[in-house]
Amino acid sequence: MTAPESRAERKERTRAALLDGALDLLADRSLASLSLREVARTAGIVPTAFYRHFASMDELGVALVEDGMRMLRRMLREARRDGAARDARASLEILVRQVRANEGQFRFLSRERYGGVAEVRRAIASELRLFSSELSTDLGRIPALTQWSGADLDMAADLIVGVMMTTVVDLLETERRDEAAVVDRAERQLRLIMVGMAGWRPRPTEPAKQ
Repeated sequence: MTAPESRAERKERTRAALLDGALDLLADRSLASLSLREVARTAGIVPTAFYRHFASMDELGVALVEDGMRMLRRMLREARRDGAARDARASLEILVRQVRANEGQFRFLSRERYGGVAEVRRAIASELRLFSSELSTDLGRIPALTQWSGADLDMAADLIVGVMMTTVVDLLETERRDEAAVVDRAERQLRLIMVGMAGWRPRPTEPAKQ
């Protein structure tokens, strides 16, 4: 016999069902076009019960952003820590796997990044800044970059994150059989950034990032 489901477990299951149901509805729609009633129906609850999990549809959208970006950051963080997976190709392969396994989340992120609900746009921008900040910190640990200023490290990280996000959009618009060309182009872009970093001379007047 299985143990009866606790109230907390039931609440978490319903919350997950609301998020999954919203993603299904968002396959070809914007968050602003969804109604609370529609989302509640996908989880099998009455509309008023929605508020036990989220204060608003905007809050649900922010949760979708945080879940999607947290997953991507974790996977790429683990790749950077793995000595066998620190090159551009390995990171891009991880990105491809994540995009293909979670296309609904990435379509939502790419669609809402520049349009739709303001609170969700701000959440995406905040998550991307966090993503870039973590990468900047990692870059600062590379021996050849220890004398770089924080501003220069942040600039390099922003360029790399920009390529990653562009690659996400390209993958979503590309058939799987053609994705190798997207990855090859992104790899060349990342290598070009790295070549530029090798020749960059940090400004001596700026403090080096610790």
